[in-house]
Amino acid sequence: MKLEYFISKRLATSKEYKSSVSAPIIKIAIVAIAISIIMMLVSVSTGLGLQEKIRDKITSFNGHLTILNYDNNQSEVTTVPISLHQDFYPNFKNVAEVSKIQPFATIAGVVRTPETFEGIIYKGVSANYDFSYITEYLKQGNLPKFATDGMTNEILISDYLARRLKLKVGDKMQTYFMKDSGNKMPYIRSFEIVGIYDSGFKEFDETYVIGDLKHVQRLNKWEKDEVGAFEIYVNDFTKINEINTKIYEDIPSDLNSISITDKYFGIFEWMKLFDFNIYLIIGIMIVVASINMIVALLVLILERTQMIGILKSLGANNWTIRKIFLLNATHIIFRGLIWGNFIGISILLIQKYFGIVKLDPTQYYVAKAPVYLNMLHILGLNGLVIFLCFIILIIPSYIITKVSPVKAIKYQ
Repeated sequence: MKLEYFISKRLATSKEYKSSVSAPIIKIAIVAIAISIIMMLVSVSTGLGLQEKIRDKITSFNGHLTILNYDNNQSEVTTVPISLHQDFYPNFKNVAEVSKIQPFATIAGVVRTPETFEGIIYKGVSANYDFSYITEYLKQGNLPKFATDGMTNEILISDYLARRLKLKVGDKMQTYFMKDSGNKMPYIRSFEIVGIYDSGFKEFDETYVIGDLKHVQRLNKWEKDEVGAFEIYVNDFTKINEINTKIYEDIPSDLNSISITDKYFGIFEWMKLFDFNIYLIIGIMIVVASINMIVALLVLILERTQMIGILKSLGANNWTIRKIFLLNATHIIFRGLIWGNFIGISILLIQKYFGIVKLDPTQYYVAKAPVYLNMLHILGLNGLVIFLCFIILIIPSYIITKVSPVKAIKYQ
């Protein structure tokens, strides 16, 4: 066993050490490190969790990117059809990052009941549409069942619209769609509500109804191979801007590609503030932990001045003695990290499975604080604390080099 490790271990485990003047300060340092790692774990896990949850909600109903006509239409309604006979459909062969592409079309309408009415956007999807992204938000009922050879009247409606229109699963929903000429009687369609979803994403919940694409094609007098736009899902969301550029360069010149980050620019810019808050909290907590460790190390050095003098008189060099105190400080850091990780991860697991902390869905798009636990993040934070604290503690340990053996042995 190396001399430095042996002495530091004896110092950390001796009864005299635990009842010394430095004992309360060491306990404060351990608590400070524990609180610091708890705050960092909570801020990173909840911040990233909130970002991921909001992003998943937005993309569940919009895809990661949208291919649509290059026109001046700024509404959510698709007015000019696109042929399904494209080189990129059904498989985007030239862009390997694309995992899925789905056609859809939208049309504006008005739902009228005996008591009230609401404006809606009917989103028509095909029979092979992947509802797995939306299943999580299904509150009541079932998903619509589409047939490849026929047309279904089954639809999904949001909980917001269902409450506003006082409708429930199984009810019929009378919907009016305007014709091209405003002076003509509107088209009337009766849909059956088979499911109610609640995404918490108000931009979608307040207007969108999901049903069969064939209704939009018939109302707009489109051909069976014409749709309004294409939703695209990619394998790596972090590279969405790069993938969007590749897709834009590969599609015909009369089509445009818009990423979800551009479509909902305000929301994604707001989400970037979470990163700043996470970095700020991590920085503050590391400063707090470092200051407490510096104070604890200085007290340890002052308390063991005689020991330093004796070791120097016996031939120990400055770096050997410094390593003794640095190893002792590392022992304190590890104790704080063990308690901090245990408490922090416990808090996060409780929140993840029981959802104790609630949020306002109108402000944060989620009803409870989401948690994203990643072992790499946990190990990274612990490693960062150990590394920075150890580097910072090298500076105050330099005091040992200034200790005179003769004066130190006489020191009381």
